[in-house]
Amino acid sequence: MPRESYNDLFAFFAVARERSFTRAAAKLGVSQSALSHTIRALEAKMEVRLLTRTTRSVSPTEAGERLIQNVAPRFEEIEAELAALGELRDKPAGTIRITASENAAETVLWPRLAKILPQYPEIKVELTVDARFADIVTERYDMGVRLGDDLARDMTSVRIGPDMRVTIVASPAYLANHAPPLKPQDLAQHECINLRLMSHGDLYAWELQKGRHQVKARVDGQLVFNGTKQILDAVLAGFGLAYVPEDMARPFITKGHLRQVLQDWCPSFPGYHLYYPSRRQLSRAMTVLIDALRYPSSDGLG
Repeated sequence: MPRESYNDLFAFFAVARERSFTRAAAKLGVSQSALSHTIRALEAKMEVRLLTRTTRSVSPTEAGERLIQNVAPRFEEIEAELAALGELRDKPAGTIRITASENAAETVLWPRLAKILPQYPEIKVELTVDARFADIVTERYDMGVRLGDDLARDMTSVRIGPDMRVTIVASPAYLANHAPPLKPQDLAQHECINLRLMSHGDLYAWELQKGRHQVKARVDGQLVFNGTKQILDAVLAGFGLAYVPEDMARPFITKGHLRQVLQDWCPSFPGYHLYYPSRRQLSRAMTVLIDALRYPSSDGLG
């Protein structure tokens, strides 16, 4: 393949990652028509269709997926090495892309980023809040955040938060008309606000534990959301019971806007961990952020 086609491959990876010519064009700073022409020309050179296009979506073909799996990581390595050369300058610099859940972004990432970034004006951070578990390699993120440290073998994880406890809460108005549940089986008699897991589309089963007894409760109710912030808004409005991170509900519990139920069945989980590919050469900018986010931190926010 001619060297000039490398830019075409980069354009293909952008479209495949965004699943949209419009969004990819915006990211690349080119027109949608120019990007479409680039992809058609690339497919013509390679004599194989790389993308399946419909009026509503764009997705890689089998050949496109193979290209993504085998070639995209090499581009990542090249970009990382080029960034590393830039790190020979006096100050850490560059753009760091991070994907995290809403709660992780609000409770851990943003408070510490807001504290450290003014000291490093040449470090740019793009933080994407996403309810699903993104493939950080395929989607070209530098780092991701998730609960626990159970990650793929080729990933390095760094703990950035304490253990996190969950809680089941309801508004006083809801409990005025419904007897509080005393055991997990009682949840079947209640309106429960569900969470849709975007990673595989299922409803999240509430994980409960009391001593050695563990229960994954499949609950039902009128509402389903894909974000905990919306679930919290719904439980505050009296729509039923909700299973949420305790730190997120604590301010409302303290003020009496929410009450906890089944507290002896609500477990703790390993806290948030930052993860990134083990093979990746860390830039100075990434090292600065990892040190700032590491738990326990020295900023008093951990």
